[in-house]
Amino acid sequence: MSPQQVMDGPTPSGIPGSGTLLEVRDIVTQFRTPRGLLNAVDGVSFTLDRGRTLGIVGESGSGKSVLSRSVMGLLPSNAIRSGHVTFEGREITGLSKDEYRSLWGDEMAMIFQDPMTALNPVMKIGKQITESLRFHLDMNKQEAKETAIALLRAVKIPEADKRFSSYPHEMSGGMRQRVVIAVALACGPKLLFADEPTTALDVTVQAQILDLLADQQRERYMAMILVTHDLGVVAGRADEIAVMYAGRIVEQAPTAGLFQQMRHPYTEALLAAIPKLDDPSHTRLMAIGGRPPDLVDPPTGCSFSPRCPYAQQRCHEERPELTPIPDSPAHSFACFYPVGSPETEEIRVQIEARRMMRTAPPAAASPAAPVAPTAPAPAEPTEPSADPSTGAN
Repeated sequence: MSPQQVMDGPTPSGIPGSGTLLEVRDIVTQFRTPRGLLNAVDGVSFTLDRGRTLGIVGESGSGKSVLSRSVMGLLPSNAIRSGHVTFEGREITGLSKDEYRSLWGDEMAMIFQDPMTALNPVMKIGKQITESLRFHLDMNKQEAKETAIALLRAVKIPEADKRFSSYPHEMSGGMRQRVVIAVALACGPKLLFADEPTTALDVTVQAQILDLLADQQRERYMAMILVTHDLGVVAGRADEIAVMYAGRIVEQAPTAGLFQQMRHPYTEALLAAIPKLDDPSHTRLMAIGGRPPDLVDPPTGCSFSPRCPYAQQRCHEERPELTPIPDSPAHSFACFYPVGSPETEEIRVQIEARRMMRTAPPAAASPAAPVAPTAPAPAEPTEPSADPSTGAN
């Protein structure tokens, strides 16, 4: 493959988005721990078409990153994985490490959370980019260098020729993240996993990195799985959103449909936790009460029920399955009493009223009414003094 083909990415085949690139069915990933098996991913299924973006959202510990690594085969030795992963019509679940290595880089790649730990601190960034080019694409040293510099320019790193010989510690956090993106894009993958790509960056740099990913995705016609804890990040950047909690998908829908009619209480809570620009100064943020469940010993019934304000007795006894909405089959949720149902509407109104009372500023004290001046009280009569010095009898 020539350097220009690498920069252009894979050639689209057919109508954009019309072909299935990735199919995941009933993936279960467990980890052996001293306390027992930890259920990190519990029966997750989804499909992803070419050129499309799937956003996976949830709190830390919900299984988002483990799901991505399960699909790619990047799991530690204490992991147990079952289920099926089909990539371009090929079953890849049972591949060996050497067989997976042939996929990593030129078929699928990952942008890791922390660029400082993802990059080798004692290796120049140029070497880290050209390594995969020479291994997968059989380029010579000069071709690999030219392609690496072109990649650095593509991810908008200034003075790419000079930066080619820099070490990671000589660059800012935003620049390091751009290098990680360049490494991931080096061989023109068809599927890109972006695992919290903006976590350690300030808001301005976050927007730049997300815009860069969107530009590269369009130019290369890649499919992308964008992993984040922030619904706001995926709102305008994903075609479909899957909300994960305790290793399971609890709601999945096209992006517009999810924000128009979110049905799962956890999705509603995630959205409520995002600061609003029109809120008054010092408004208290809406935190999700409680804590995520113990994945070694999960609760009976719905895993979100201990934290759910709408939970009923059935929620603590039975586990709801992911069920599509009859009039909108692309939108599925796992809840017995979804947001907007009669059972939850009254509770929601009460919660909102309590929140308004907590966030309302204290009422100002009304000014006291003026008090009319009063006449001085008349002096009381006094008895004659018996002191002889006064000359009185």
